[in-house]
Amino acid sequence: MVDAIALGCGLVGNFVVQQLAERDLKIHVIDLVIPDSIKSHSNITFDEGDIFEIKDHLPNSNLIINMLPGRIGESMRELFILEGKDIVDLAFTEEDPTKHHQLAVENKSTVIWDVGIAPGLSNMIMKMEFGSNEIITEATIKVGGNPSKPDDEWSYMAPFSPSDVIEEYTRPARIIDDNGEKTVPALTDLHKINVEGYGTMEAFLTDGLRSLLYSGFSQSMREYTVRWPGHIEKWLETKENYDEGELIEAWKFDSERDEFTWMEICIKNQKETIQWIICDNGKDGHSSMARTTGLVTMACVLEFINPEKTMKNNLGNGVFSPEKLSDDSIERIIRLMKGQGVEICRNII
Repeated sequence: MVDAIALGCGLVGNFVVQQLAERDLKIHVIDLVIPDSIKSHSNITFDEGDIFEIKDHLPNSNLIINMLPGRIGESMRELFILEGKDIVDLAFTEEDPTKHHQLAVENKSTVIWDVGIAPGLSNMIMKMEFGSNEIITEATIKVGGNPSKPDDEWSYMAPFSPSDVIEEYTRPARIIDDNGEKTVPALTDLHKINVEGYGTMEAFLTDGLRSLLYSGFSQSMREYTVRWPGHIEKWLETKENYDEGELIEAWKFDSERDEFTWMEICIKNQKETIQWIICDNGKDGHSSMARTTGLVTMACVLEFINPEKTMKNNLGNGVFSPEKLSDDSIERIIRLMKGQGVEICRNII
């Protein structure tokens, strides 16, 4: 038996698997192609190939880490829930995984989804601030992973599946306005912001609130993606005739290029404005987005498999979003990230 089965070994998956293996956990990895650095680790076993063909021959484990691209990841959820598996689910899909909630209850499965930086850590921080019993009048989340300097082309590298980025740019954005849900076109409310240490960048609305739409945390809530100026203008010029293969090549991640991930969560209540800043520049050959996303994923895995079985015992069976975690779990996740060198600061402004 292995401690967990990891589906997907891309930039984020690679980081998560290595981090867990270095904590002396036994991990079995499945992907079409698996790096030699993963294959050679004594705590890692693997299968290369199509998950649909391999699924029925996997080693025994109660825990699945779903780090597949969204389109594939959604198709795997129900199959593993039916087997009563617990799932730490990073696959970013348009479909709301809570549609499987009753199925998970019936099969004694616990699923925690959207376990990245945003959505994920952003939800957890919103939950903590809401728990202070102050009425939140407005909340904005601004987040992006980008090269440290712009260039003459896209000024962008995709730190995860480019197909998921394309969906982010094309899916209408849902926001909370005056206590009600509204839908606006993706990429609207484009405006310039200052990112300390990097200068002027641009933010635009994307559909990143997801489960926060139904949380009741704030009277007004919006989520923005952050890019270098000119990136979205270039996308708007080409979006009607883009070739996905060409974009995948143009946005290919370059590990030799400096990059960073930055998130600002700004929360206004009746007394003050609270600002959270999360920033990372990558470390030890792992990108900043792999670290900031993967550390949240990894921390959720540890909540499942620690001796107290914290995640399952606290949540019970069903499908749960990040803001359903206990404050204790959230505080442990934040401490783990800080301990790994991610900058996380809370300020009153």
